[in-house]
Amino acid sequence: MKDAAFQELLTSIKQAGRIRRGMLKPARVTTFRPADVKSVREKLKASQSEFALMIGVSVATLRNWEQGRRTPDGPALALLRVAARNPRAVAEALHGNHAKERHSLRGS
Repeated sequence: MKDAAFQELLTSIKQAGRIRRGMLKPARVTTFRPADVKSVREKLKASQSEFALMIGVSVATLRNWEQGRRTPDGPALALLRVAARNPRAVAEALHGNHAKERHSLRGS
């Protein structure tokens, strides 16, 4: 991952933590609709089980988000927000070069 992309990801996650602890007011409040969660997953060309593993949640939790039965919050919500803007940066941050290789193989 490029240093600039990693720094942007790290800054976003730290900012999300400060907002969650009440130390900072959010510039805007974003909620993820079920279609948004699925869209982020599809941008990464990941199955539900792959994406759940990637972001550290159970497949059941991911399905609940995608089907609108639950709403992501906390660190998962912060990660989804970053992934919505830059899915490749998140994949690379979480899985290094393996994400690039996987993405290349799926794209061919």
